[in-house]
Amino acid sequence: MAKQVVTQIKVQVKGGQATPAPPVGTALGPHGVNIGQFVQQFNERTKDMMGVTVPVVITVYNDRSFEFMLKSPPAAVLLKQVAQVAKGSGNPRTTKVGTVTQAQLKEIAQKKMADLNAGSVDRAALMIAGTARSMGIEVVD
Repeated sequence: MAKQVVTQIKVQVKGGQATPAPPVGTALGPHGVNIGQFVQQFNERTKDMMGVTVPVVITVYNDRSFEFMLKSPPAAVLLKQVAQVAKGSGNPRTTKVGTVTQAQLKEIAQKKMADLNAGSVDRAALMIAGTARSMGIEVVD
């Protein structure tokens, strides 16, 4: 008999730093998934992204087995790294917290291209620029 998908769970975990504590434990526990096994596999696959928030989609099957797919980090996380700021602005229209260049936007867009709904890197860069503006990060040429 083929495996049947029971559910898909989406969580964001810091790369290489997953633990059985929330959000991982609370998301996987009700479905009977071996949390320790997930944590070990996740940390192994994300050890090169240490400390970066990584979205993961976990597919749980009826026999309590699972598989997971890693997504690219959120645009806001990548923008904060590039602009070297701790957090976005509380009032993005008047208070600017950092700057990014068009080249940096394209670099971020290339990393996120698989997860974005954009036809080209230029269009993806425009999406990332919108995120930057909403965070109070100024886009310069």
